[in-house]
Amino acid sequence: MIIGGSASQNLTAKIAELLNDEVCPIEIKKFPDGEKYIRIKGKIEEEMILIQSTGYPQDENLMELLFLISNLKDLGAKKIKVVVPYFGYGRQEKRFKNGEAISAKIISNLIEIAGATEFFSLNLHEDSLKDFFSIPAHNLSAMPVITEHIKENTENPIIVSPDKGGLGFTTEIANILKCESTYLSKVRISPDKVETRIVNMINNKSKVDISLVEGKEVILVDDIISTGGTIVNATKIVKKHGAKSVDVYCVHPVLVNDAVLKIYGAGVRNIIGTDTLTSDVSHISVANIITNKILEKEN
Repeated sequence: MIIGGSASQNLTAKIAELLNDEVCPIEIKKFPDGEKYIRIKGKIEEEMILIQSTGYPQDENLMELLFLISNLKDLGAKKIKVVVPYFGYGRQEKRFKNGEAISAKIISNLIEIAGATEFFSLNLHEDSLKDFFSIPAHNLSAMPVITEHIKENTENPIIVSPDKGGLGFTTEIANILKCESTYLSKVRISPDKVETRIVNMINNKSKVDISLVEGKEVILVDDIISTGGTIVNATKIVKKHGAKSVDVYCVHPVLVNDAVLKIYGAGVRNIIGTDTLTSDVSHISVANIITNKILEKEN
């Protein structure tokens, strides 16, 4: 039996169909003072699958998730597989300054304390977040389905990360597509001037190569796009150096405020995200990835 929180209704329906399983009906409403009322109306089985992203509004979606987990446990569920496609508060996995709250650790602890017996997510900001759990925790990759979409919609791509931190994503995709990949690197020109440049990786060594994107369909890939500033900067650079077109792909389309407008305004042809979050650009589903992992664990 599968339960979908209010933040992941469409994805829940797709996974239920793939698993040939029922979706457990729930009632969720908000009181005038903002507090949430949650009631599970369906039959509670010994093993339940709960799907709920914790994107905006993070606090509401997180409380809903915790209420659902704890309620399932109280009502008799023995195994509660919790799928959090987008893990809100996951970008602070360590203390960068004295006194900071390690939000990713706190949220992980809350999910486990509530009663989760197994945890699944996609492209966590840091893979080390799994270590905050003492229950089995899985960090799945959406890159295979993103790669398939790129393959079907481009002919001569180069996969580009807007910074070195995303090089793993671009390399993974490029290896499957057998095409080039690269990243943008900040180079200090003088004590008060920093310039972002296109880098070419040759024999594990990097060098600046502004001609690398010339005439190519540039595919910018990132795990999370929030304000869009990094993508806008990267788009301007690759277009300046002759990119034929620019398409943007991301796993988690957070896209706050006017991010979509800014990105398209920079000259991007398409913005494509997955359905870990519900948005106007969530064109790729991760349902198969989640389903396959659940089935793998069951067999």
